This record gives sequence, structure tokens and C-alpha cells, in this order.
Amino acid sequence: MSLIPRLAAAAVVALAASVVIATPAHAAVTRVRQGSAADVSRTSWSGPAFTMNGSGAIIPATMTKAIDAIRGGTGSIDVVVLAGSAPTSGSKTPECDTITGLSGVNSCTTLTLTKATDGNSTQVNTDIRNAEFVYFAGGDQCRYAAWKTTSLRASVQSVVAKGGGSGGGSAGHHINSAIVYDACNGSVLSSEALANPYDSYISFTTGMFTWPNYANTINDSHFVTRDRMGRTMAFVARAIKDGLTTGGAAWGVGVEEGGSLFIDAAGKATLSGADAYVVLGDHQPERAVSGQSLTFSNYKIWRLTSGQSYDFANRPTCGYYLRSVTNGVADANLYSGTPITTCPPPGGGGGSSYTEVEANDSRASANNVAGLTYPATVTGSMSTTSDRDYYATTLGSGQTISVTCAVPTAYDADLYLLDSTGGTLARSVNDGAGTDESLTYTRTASGTATVYVELEAYSGAGSATYGCTITR
Repeated sequence: MSLIPRLAAAAVVALAASVVIATPAHAAVTRVRQGSAADVSRTSWSGPAFTMNGSGAIIPATMTKAIDAIRGGTGSIDVVVLAGSAPTSGSKTPECDTITGLSGVNSCTTLTLTKATDGNSTQVNTDIRNAEFVYFAGGDQCRYAAWKTTSLRASVQSVVAKGGGSGGGSAGHHINSAIVYDACNGSVLSSEALANPYDSYISFTTGMFTWPNYANTINDSHFVTRDRMGRTMAFVARAIKDGLTTGGAAWGVGVEEGGSLFIDAAGKATLSGADAYVVLGDHQPERAVSGQSLTFSNYKIWRLTSGQSYDFANRPTCGYYLRSVTNGVADANLYSGTPITTCPPPGGGGGSSYTEVEANDSRASANNVAGLTYPATVTGSMSTTSDRDYYATTLGSGQTISVTCAVPTAYDADLYLLDSTGGTLARSVNDGAGTDESLTYTRTASGTATVYVELEAYSGAGSATYGCTITR
């Protein structure tokens, strides 16, 4: 063989082992691999582990924790970065540029998918399944939500299932929550969301990913800089009202730009960098109706600063401060408050809470709530189209009782206040599934009498939870 062909052959070998390889993996996919050209081969991993970032950039502190947790302190991992579009300036692989410099990384592959069907690309899914961590870049979470109906979703799930991990920043943070604010209709402002929690800009994707210990969450990013506490409050209220969560509660997870939560296999989230917030709504909104402003009392808010933790597996019942929204106007000082260390009963405000006990389908079998501390919060569900739930309490002469029920969109329910013989003292029978009901009644007769709050299914049914606030 001559010297020239030998040099040419050597050049080919050198190119194949190059640190950066760009290939058109699919008609609309750009693939750039950095680091080793060969994937790591290993039978078991020590995750899962997750990173939730308030902006698109990699936070080395939490990414390193995730890498170390997954590899169990030995060996190295392969990382895939998924993007819906390439950066308009600078490096086309900014996330992998940082990741490849971290200890314990064998390779980092950037896959840019420009259309939804790219989620079915064989090369894309092979790269994901061979990786141990998938990072969703910043960009447009609506594009990411469109991958739900492709093979990509199952491929990402397989990475977590084998003990790997997932994460993302900005749009990539959104897509990793149980309920995804997908922004497919546009980006909503806090003022718009509080004025109408059913604003046309608010849309959700559910069933994308369900990560261990991270159920009933709604992520939000750029949290303080873009003043997104108000819209997260609206998202939480909507999730509860629409029955998107279980147990009648939802947790907003807002992370500020430059902040990142590392979540370990046990569900413990530890913050690095700028602040993060966990916003809990644990009861039905007092008012969440299309075209009307939001009213929701006593959101429980945990503010995390760098180094602090929140346990998503055993969600805390103390350490929060309370903030409310009334007629679309949020309380002042949403981003700071004095934490409550001696926690009041669920629902806040000093009142009691009560969950219905079936069967309570008649006055004779009514749940007795007379001994609760008022205002009291009562929750239950219209499980069948003929369901009726009864709650008994007492009312003295001159005493007023008010009942407001937040009804989920799964059904239409009517509200009655009855006397001991079943006669109607007051009623609220507004039309439409998800339409709230409220009534007020003042007793003028002497003495004390038993009265019954009855919520009756008018149409529809389901396991979605209603919430009634009773004051007297």
C-alpha cells in the first residue's frame, strides 16, 4: 500500500473516534455526540435521580449529584440532551458542553427534534434507551408535550426504570412534572391567570411522565424574575377543581432562574443556587369558574434557599407560610413569609377538616360534623349519578350558617339545607358541571335544632373531590 492511501485510512479512523460527531440521524433530527463513541455497558444502576432547573442552563452542582447517584460512585454514564430547536446563537450544544466536563460522564449526545414525529425516530430512541440520564433543554414545552404519543415517551421512562434519571431546565422543567402546563395556547401572565383561571392561555398535558415520589405536581420556571407565583396558584386551583390530581391536593414547584432541585431515589429534593418554592393547595377552591376571578384561601408555601430540602416522599405538614387569593387579588409578599412551625388543622384558618364517610346517603346516616371547629372544610365525591351526601350540624336561635361548595368539572351537584323533617330551609341549584353552589340561612326559632347539609348529584359522577366550607 502506498503512503497516501495509508494516510487516508488513518484519517478515517481518527474521524470515527472524534470527540464531536454530527450526523443526520433522521430526516428532521440533528445528532451531535460528544465524548466516547461507545456506550457504557453495565447491568444495574443506582438511581433514579432528577434535576429540576429554573432556567435552561445546566447547574453543575445538581447535575454532578445526579451523575454520582446513578453510577453509585463507580464507572460513568451516558447522557442524552433533547431539544425542540437549536440555539439561535453561540454553541449548538450548550448543555453537553457543560456535561462532558463533569466527572463520571462517558458521553453526551444532543438530539434536536424539529417535528413531533421525530419522537419515533429509531436512532433517537436507541440513543435514549442506551443512556442513563435524559435532559430536556429549555425551549418550548408544547413541542415536548407532542412527543407524548410517540415512542420517545416510553424510551425516557425506560431510562428512569432501570435506575437512570431525567431532568430539564425551563421548558424541560415543565415537562418533568406530573401535570404539565404546556403553553400550547400561549404563555399566561399571573395577572391573567388570577383574573380567570380558565383563561384560554392555560392548558395542561397529563400522563406524560409520572416519576417516583413526584405525583400531583405542576412545575413552573423563571419563577421570581417573571413573577409566576400567581399563575402557579391558578394552576394548582385548576388541577384540584378539574380532578387532575388525587386526594384533592396539588403541589406547584416553582424554581427561580439559576436554581436547581436535585431529587434523589428516596424523593428528597435539595436545592442548589437561587430560591425554589413549593405551593400546596389542599382543598377545593372557594371559586374557580370560567370567566370569573379566582378565590382560594390559605395556600401553603415553602420557600427553599440553597442547601435546603423538601421531602416529596413524605411531604411535610409544617414549615410553610400562608397566602390567599381573593377575587383575583393575591396577598402581598407572595415570595416571603414567616414559616408556621406549629401547624393548624388541614385547610388552614384555624378550622377543622372532615372527609365524608360512606354511607351517608340519608339524614338517618348523615355524617355528624357538629363538633368540628368552624369554619370547617368538608370533602367528598359524587361517586354515582344518584349519590347524596348528608352532613348534620346544629344551629341555635339567631345563628347563621353559610355553606359554599366547590364542585369539580366531573359533575353537576345541587346544595340543600334541610330541617329535621327533611324540609328545605335553603338551596342552591346552579346549572352546569363544575358550577359552584352556596347558600346562607339564619335560624329565627328559639332553642337549638339539628340541620342537614345535603349535596346531591344532578348529573355526572366521579371520584373527583368536592369541597364545602361551612361557617356558622
